[in-house]
Amino acid sequence: MLLKMPVQSQPPVSLLPLLLLLYTLPASGSDPVVCFTQYEESSGKCKDLLGGGISEEECCLNPAYAFQKAGSELCQACRSPKWSPWSAWAPCSVTCSEGSQLRHRRCVGRDGECPEKAAPGSLQWELQACEDQPCCPEIGGWSDWGPWQPCSVTCSKGTRTRKRACDRPAPKCGGHCPGEAHNSEVCDTQQVCPTHGAWAAWSPWSSCSGTCLGGPQSAKETRSRKCSAPEPSQQPPGKPCPGSANEQRSCTGLPPCPVPGGWGPWGPVSPCAVTCGLGKTLEQRKCDHPVPQHGGPTCPGDATRTHVCKTTTPCPVNGEWEDWGKWSECVRHGMSSIKCQKIPGQQTRGRSCKGRKFEGQRCPGDIQDNRQCYNIQNCPLKGFWSEWSTWGLCKPPCGSSPTRTRQRLCTALLPKYPPTVTLVEGQGEKNVTFWGRPLARCEELQGQKLVVEEKRLCLHVPACKDPEEKP
Repeated sequence: MLLKMPVQSQPPVSLLPLLLLLYTLPASGSDPVVCFTQYEESSGKCKDLLGGGISEEECCLNPAYAFQKAGSELCQACRSPKWSPWSAWAPCSVTCSEGSQLRHRRCVGRDGECPEKAAPGSLQWELQACEDQPCCPEIGGWSDWGPWQPCSVTCSKGTRTRKRACDRPAPKCGGHCPGEAHNSEVCDTQQVCPTHGAWAAWSPWSSCSGTCLGGPQSAKETRSRKCSAPEPSQQPPGKPCPGSANEQRSCTGLPPCPVPGGWGPWGPVSPCAVTCGLGKTLEQRKCDHPVPQHGGPTCPGDATRTHVCKTTTPCPVNGEWEDWGKWSECVRHGMSSIKCQKIPGQQTRGRSCKGRKFEGQRCPGDIQDNRQCYNIQNCPLKGFWSEWSTWGLCKPPCGSSPTRTRQRLCTALLPKYPPTVTLVEGQGEKNVTFWGRPLARCEELQGQKLVVEEKRLCLHVPACKDPEEKP
């Protein structure tokens, strides 16, 4: 299903170059857009902001640029429309048993249509069946509690534990038993435990014993602590606190006062970096009036700033090949018909180079393709039934009750004609391709002579929603 969106026409652009500043108003009759210098094909996002308040026509003087309209999160490319890559498949609609999942692609570009007459901004969807886990979890049941384990301590009060198993019945397909596998309770040994000593917190550091560093007396500051958190017991005897009750360290001098940095003047504006479309100019300044010292803060703000520079010269647009057309009928010069005969013929196909503008590059490669062929159009041939194909996509992806299909086809056994042919002595051999749709003949299968088809309903189908729409 394609979701149609309006396409704006592009007004003609003057070819006389003219540098304009960022603050120039957009062309009359065109709402301003936000212009970017890059369209990221893989994500469909606009990259490298150029500036706002620019007309769509001026932004798209360069077909590599992209833009966003006011109030829209959708990035639109300036180039001729073509389909974006397919998105990744969305997660399966259910976590167990069979469900469905969607993916989409978007017609991206302006001033034209994508294949299948899709307008720029239109979405195309695909839906397929999925299965993260073949079965759904089932809850298990607990066994009886086992015996209590010994108390965790040999004096005072501790805890003891017991266990049970999740096996009556065991859970299935990743299920579990509700509740805990372990249970604990307080146990009392009726024995008094010794109390070992522990240090209380250190006191604050004392004032420094000197007023400066490097004098006759080494400047020190001290602190102390007591073995009182708790004190060791007398009966039964507890262990005293380990380590020293006092500590000292050297005093450190005061550092020089910090000096905050200051900006120097802005430098000259750089030339415009492009000769067509839109570009940027750059100004720079240094944090050296003064330079920050002794831990002082650096200069606030940015060391660079940019402005949009405009030209009215459109950038070259390279040509792009359209898809190859269909192969012509397989014929041989001088013969009225070579159908169903071991006589090689020739056929051709062509393609068009579209979209080239403003002295862009022509499409590389050939406009016409030739090949050697055997004509088996409507030739009666013995056939055989193929194996089942893989299940196809769910269709319609955004309609009601989508289904998927697989098929077995009556496939023709091709004649054993020579696979290559020599046209001109000394120029090597050419491959020969079978062309045409033969009349394959198979024994009936499930009452059918050509195609046996099986359909299945897609389950738990998610809704098709544009990912760029705000909730």
